Amino acid sequence: MERTFIMLKPDAVQRGLAGEMIVRFEKKGFKLVGMKLIQVDRTLAEEHYAEHRGKGFFEPTVAYIMSSPVVALVWEGKNVVALARELMGATNPANANPGSIRGMYAMDISRNVIHGSDSVTSAEREIALYFKPEELVDYRKASDEWLSE
Repeated sequence: MERTFIMLKPDAVQRGLAGEMIVRFEKKGFKLVGMKLIQVDRTLAEEHYAEHRGKGFFEPTVAYIMSSPVVALVWEGKNVVALARELMGATNPANANPGSIRGMYAMDISRNVIHGSDSVTSAEREIALYFKPEELVDYRKASDEWLSE
């Protein structure tokens, strides 16, 4: 099974949207294997956004992600990376489908409530940044047989 990293950003936490957003992933059928509320420090923020270093939005993005706690999540499921990105909607909420998470809860690209890995490789890197292997739980979900062959 594939795994992906999802972060509920500071605006989601401050607006009290974490529960609603988690429910969306649960209802889709994904299995939650890691979750924690954390305050991101500068080192972690810079590592997370390392690929954007040198771009004009790097410093504001780093400052923003450190501004309030975030919820770090690891979800597992069949094609979870692509399906999670579809649930989240386009990065720019102005282009997000109305039923997507960003389409429902975000209005501005700089406050788009959620981050999700864009590939399996990115997911592996991001999961390793936020979770130690022993912090991830491996278990059988009772509903799995009803979701997929």
